[in-house]
Amino acid sequence: MTTTVPSSVDTSIPNAARIYDYTLGGTANYEVDRQAAEFMFQLIPSTKKWVRMLRAFLQEAAQTLHEEGFTQFLDLASGLPTEDHIHSVLPTSVSIVYNDIDPVTVRHAETLLQNVSNVKYNLTDVRNIEEILASDVVRQMIDPSRKVAIGFNGISVFLSREENHHIAQTLYDWAPSGSKLYVTYETKAAGKTTPAFDQFLGMFTATGSPMHLYSLEENVEMMKPWETERLEPVSKFLGLPDDFVTEADREGVDLEFYAAILVK
Repeated sequence: MTTTVPSSVDTSIPNAARIYDYTLGGTANYEVDRQAAEFMFQLIPSTKKWVRMLRAFLQEAAQTLHEEGFTQFLDLASGLPTEDHIHSVLPTSVSIVYNDIDPVTVRHAETLLQNVSNVKYNLTDVRNIEEILASDVVRQMIDPSRKVAIGFNGISVFLSREENHHIAQTLYDWAPSGSKLYVTYETKAAGKTTPAFDQFLGMFTATGSPMHLYSLEENVEMMKPWETERLEPVSKFLGLPDDFVTEADREGVDLEFYAAILVK
């Protein structure tokens, strides 16, 4: 599928969202993104494994929340809504709003979703959470008088503590009682690193999207006043064997991804 590239998009520089898409086997990426991703895989071989678990978490969390009675979802910093995103595991009676900052991703997404009436896409920076919540798309698709499931996955590492807390607080103030957040936290041991991991983080800095790995305690604190209902390693959330994540997957820095369900 071909996608017209907006003139404002610089396709000569790798983009974090498009690298993520390529890691999942998507097509909304360019050669520069693919080259960057392959180099990252050389530095941190477990990248694909972790990313695929994170996508599996999205599906599992969406299905679980739908079974609890949620019929409207706001998924932030969604990336490309390929066939393995949450709309693929939810019935068409559920209203879904995806969001992303990358115009190429959104342009491609709108093409993919053109015949899917219960799903809409919003081109907005998640840092401008008030703009997202006030947008026509959210007003049309989400009834703020009914509980809403909100996705906040794989994005906190690209935001400052203040930005994460501001988003969490704004969502809390906006959402009705009973609403829930499905969230992932990426962590490593404090002060522990390797040359390869430093180089891996440096590549994200070079793309203009520096990563900040917070501790689990810091992640939980940033998401307050949302209350933690469920929190465990993503592999355990998915019911995977205890030895599914190996010591090698932790890349010498005690890398871990946590899955969380938060409630208002």
